[in-house]
Amino acid sequence: MSSLPSSEPMTDDSPRVSAATPPSAPKATVAPGGEAYFNRELSWLAFNERVLAEASNAKYPLLERLRFLSISGSNLDEFMMIRVAGLVGQAQRGIDKPSIDGRTPTQQLSAIREKLAELSARQQDIWRELGDSLAQCDIHIADEQRINPAAHQWLEAFFLEEILPVITPQALDPAHPFPFVHNEGMGLLFTLTRDADSEQIIEMILIPKALPRFVRVPDEHADDVGGRGETIYISIASLVQRYAKKLFPGFTIEGDGLFRVLRDSDIEIEEEAEDLVRTFRSAIQRRRRGQVIQLELEEDFDPQAEAILLEQLGVHEAAVIKTDGMIGIDGLSEIAGEDRPDLKFDAYSPRYPERVREHDGDLFSAISEKDIVIHHPYESFEVVVDFIRQAAADPDVVAIKQTLYRAGSQSAVINALIEAAEAGISVTAVVELKARFDEEQNLKWATKLERAGVQVIYGFTDWKTHAKIAMVVRREDDGFRTYCHFGTGNYHPVTAKIYTDMSFFTANPQLGRDAAKMMNFVTGYVEPSGLEQIAIAPLNLREEVYRRIDAEIANAERGKPAGIWMKCNQITDSGIIDRLYAASNAGVTVELVVRGICCLRPGVPGLSENIRVKSIVGRFLEHSRIYAFANGEAMPSPQSAVFISSADLMGRNLDRRVESLIPILNRTVHDQILQQVLLANMLDTEQSWWLHADGSYSRVETDGKPFNCHRYFMTNPSLSGRGGALEAGAVPKLSLRKGRA
Repeated sequence: MSSLPSSEPMTDDSPRVSAATPPSAPKATVAPGGEAYFNRELSWLAFNERVLAEASNAKYPLLERLRFLSISGSNLDEFMMIRVAGLVGQAQRGIDKPSIDGRTPTQQLSAIREKLAELSARQQDIWRELGDSLAQCDIHIADEQRINPAAHQWLEAFFLEEILPVITPQALDPAHPFPFVHNEGMGLLFTLTRDADSEQIIEMILIPKALPRFVRVPDEHADDVGGRGETIYISIASLVQRYAKKLFPGFTIEGDGLFRVLRDSDIEIEEEAEDLVRTFRSAIQRRRRGQVIQLELEEDFDPQAEAILLEQLGVHEAAVIKTDGMIGIDGLSEIAGEDRPDLKFDAYSPRYPERVREHDGDLFSAISEKDIVIHHPYESFEVVVDFIRQAAADPDVVAIKQTLYRAGSQSAVINALIEAAEAGISVTAVVELKARFDEEQNLKWATKLERAGVQVIYGFTDWKTHAKIAMVVRREDDGFRTYCHFGTGNYHPVTAKIYTDMSFFTANPQLGRDAAKMMNFVTGYVEPSGLEQIAIAPLNLREEVYRRIDAEIANAERGKPAGIWMKCNQITDSGIIDRLYAASNAGVTVELVVRGICCLRPGVPGLSENIRVKSIVGRFLEHSRIYAFANGEAMPSPQSAVFISSADLMGRNLDRRVESLIPILNRTVHDQILQQVLLANMLDTEQSWWLHADGSYSRVETDGKPFNCHRYFMTNPSLSGRGGALEAGAVPKLSLRKGRA
């Protein structure tokens, strides 16, 4: 069965970080004035290149490679709808404020479009390669040679019964207004000649979003002439083209072409909005009609039909992408879901922590005994759901307070909050309406929660509430006690299976008091005073990170051990970057694991020679944010200051969002996060890429034994969740060789 190549856990005799050293790269060349930073947008495109590279990774099973290709497509779509749309808007309004690397919006757009052309061409090349490989495994995207009579008969019946009733041909002429094409909408233009009088007509058919992108031919109709069992898919667009004559009797079809539209999808809310819910409902409607940012066309699209589209959609030629391959690469996710275990990663079932089981599943008893951290997706998200479920069913629970940023379309957490409210518990939910592309879903959840008696709060108008906090206040023998959940990821049951995140449970009174102040800040705008442990953005989180970096600089200057380890998704904030440059110049060793955008330029003499940056792209999406500081002892050590956070190191997270930075005080949890999770990320070689001073990335290579951190976490229990039933030696100890290569 195809799967990731296995790798044994690291031990003291195994390869260390120093065995994998970034190879030399060409001297950095950048735009004038931007020598210290990489461009944010180009850095993001470099990240999507790494995602796309996984689609060519021969070590991965075939359908997983196809999934990476589809992810690269959906990533690129969102980039166009948000980031490129924003730059286009700035350019149109004459805004020439430079980016962190000194480029104007127009200069950025020029560089982006050049890179987009390369990425799009690479996507199509990979799709052709994967299509051939899929065919060798009896999975076909239908063509004329692949459709046998039985399949043709079934497809024709499906078209007549399932497709024809829901599509509407519309002539494009002065008598018919040009139809609205929604965001991510696909359509076909047909050039027709009427048989009766030879008049030429152009007709448009928009493909409804309710239809799937692909139709799977039932197995009994898919066998080829040789009788082998095959899987056949055909796109809805191809199906319409195949049976177009059924739509246009009395016409000769001269040609047809497929197109796809992407629109500006960002939502801007005025600060003085009086009714946030009504404002967002209106804004969602406006987003569907946003300016067209990109028009995708088939390579041989009819020039006359293309001219009509450009005129009617108001599209500049620079926003047109023509391809001789597949339009809408993201749709391949439907085929990646094909039931072929032999072409996918080995199935993985997350563990339920042994320590919770030892308390007969009673989470409050387990947390009361000792703090615990759950490492998703290796440990089950059901623990988080059970935390709320048990609170809802506990007669001693008097209040539940929780933030909700993204909860998904089917959320057990939402249902548990409803059960708690219906049981008479005081429940407060902070629902963030500004969670991009989840605004509509969150409005639905807010309505459902309010009907059940939950007190729903929408937080700040101009700041997103991005912190992940759940509080349960429980009446116990010695008074009220607060149990808290702090997360690096969302309360989302689907993403919790593929995103790596930390769920930290504690009954620490100081953290409980700080959490209560933070919730009051969001619900009542009561700015907290006297915070004991937690740092909060936009109030003091930035200052706390600065303070910790400055402390490492001071230690280095005094000749004491000094080091900084950070794991996050993006680093774009110039203030943080400059502080890290100062640390490097002071002799602080800085190790960064940054999955996506990184504007920091590592390895530049006199600027960042003591900073290394790597990115991990693999089976799971790295999402947790962990910040660790040596604190006077060589890293990693019990003395190190360790924090988890909901915040990346971006200006928006530090200054325009409500975020949390949580110190890890419990020894076992501290060891797990620092010496198991963070260290394993540092040691990974199989899924890692080095960032070089010129902005390029290359895969990490090692002369020693390869190490896959995802495989390690899948095959080893966590430290804080293992329970007394497991021996201490059950978790192989990871080791870091002192010094750097």
